[in-house]
Amino acid sequence: MSNIVRGTMLLTGATFLSKFLGMVYVIPFNELVGETGGTLFSLAYTPYSILISISTIGVPLAVSKFVSKYNALNDYETGMRMFKAGIMLMAVTGFLAFLALFFSAELLAGYMITNEAEGDIAVADVAMVIRMVSFALLIIPAMSIVRGFFQGYQSMGPTAVSQVVEQIVRIGFILVSAFIVVKVVGGSIATAVGFATFAAFLGAMASAIVLFVYWRKRKKNIQKQVQQQSYTHDIPTKELFSELFRYAGPFILVGVAIPLYQLVDQFTVERAMTAIGQKELYDTAYSAINYYGHKLVIIPVTIATGMSLAIIPALTKTFTQQNRPLLYQQINQALQIVLVLVVPAVIGLSTLSDEAYGALYGGMDKLETTGTLLGWYAPVGLLFALFTVSASILQGIEQQQFAVISLSAGVLIKVLFNIQLIHTFGPKGAIFGTALAAGIAVALNLWRIKSSIEFSFKQTFKRFLLICIFSAFMVIVILIAKAVFATFLDYETSRSAAVIMLIAGVVLGGGVYLWFSYESTLLERVLGDRVRVLDRLFHR
Repeated sequence: MSNIVRGTMLLTGATFLSKFLGMVYVIPFNELVGETGGTLFSLAYTPYSILISISTIGVPLAVSKFVSKYNALNDYETGMRMFKAGIMLMAVTGFLAFLALFFSAELLAGYMITNEAEGDIAVADVAMVIRMVSFALLIIPAMSIVRGFFQGYQSMGPTAVSQVVEQIVRIGFILVSAFIVVKVVGGSIATAVGFATFAAFLGAMASAIVLFVYWRKRKKNIQKQVQQQSYTHDIPTKELFSELFRYAGPFILVGVAIPLYQLVDQFTVERAMTAIGQKELYDTAYSAINYYGHKLVIIPVTIATGMSLAIIPALTKTFTQQNRPLLYQQINQALQIVLVLVVPAVIGLSTLSDEAYGALYGGMDKLETTGTLLGWYAPVGLLFALFTVSASILQGIEQQQFAVISLSAGVLIKVLFNIQLIHTFGPKGAIFGTALAAGIAVALNLWRIKSSIEFSFKQTFKRFLLICIFSAFMVIVILIAKAVFATFLDYETSRSAAVIMLIAGVVLGGGVYLWFSYESTLLERVLGDRVRVLDRLFHR
């Protein structure tokens, strides 16, 4: 199995576990703070997520690309110099980002909440939770440089372990603090959400400690490589940063793509829904799309996140060595791994949207709104995944500047059409606006990959059709199962029945898709090796 697949599986496993924990904790968190708390949490996290990417200036992934490039040229000292300079730079930009978010909190909150008297969320509450989450910016940028450095050595373990530890500490503090505030001392929902957002700072501290332990263990071997090299490019520090920033700028876009779409929603959904007389649905609809529903949709996207982190160093090395056949093989494999795993996931989630939302978050009487929105939103996850991977491929083949154009086009479409779509389709319009924007960005990225290196999508397209056929079989099985279960199980109104139906649908539908993919050797061809777990399961 190739390094790309191994690295992808490791990072995907860690990212999936992190996202899964991030989804599971929302169940008790929702019971504590409700839809209003979910909306408040989301309003704070979106500008924070954008500033995290801006404050790092894309440097962590750029460091990964930079280190991989010079390691391929047997110049380890240049990568080490960049690592040290990058940490200092991130410490400064992180501090500046903290100041910017902390002191602009009230201004941002005022733009987000325009009809304070008519809703449950006050401007002061939004400002408070934004300030609480801003403290994480002091640590995360510098910490993420270390992850990028290890990834440049194609070592994904430190990133994987630190991600999981960060999430466990963060979630633990969120639940404990929210429970104490709401249930023990009888505090407000806003206070509970404020402590929940501060958990990002504590999670970052835990992750930094894990990375420091890894660095202590590997420092000796890394320094040995530097001492043994016979040649260094001796690039002046100014030129080092110049090259790094050429890589780093477009890297921001991969990280801020989804938050940017959500930011447009934050400034438009409330206004648009008030204008069409659906203000009373705002809290329910917004949290269903951009917080609770997004937690589910983003899980399949973790595959693309793991792939993007693993593929950049490998593609950069292959491109630097001018090995076109291997480059084409790596790009094909990257796209196909995403398709073979994400397509059935998002289609299955869309088919079981009512059951998934009801089982995890309750509110069975509101599924006509929440479950329906999740059903429409789930397929957008495929576009998020394809944008992440296609942008990473562009970065690997030195076309990273084009990602600026593709995302700018997508955001422009979202800004221009979001309000009109909401006026026409209600809250679903926000989802349609995101789908249109992300789809255009993906199409532009794929076109650029094809034109810049004369890449053919023929093999990927054929396998995509096969994946769609197998996914259709999966949907048929799920619909039959739902019809059968409906004769004796009231899963539309009972949360416990929805849990049973969800588990049955996932097992039956997922089993059918896996069986077809395995027996047709599709999984083996895409992954480049036999899937031993499935060999034992299907007795090959």
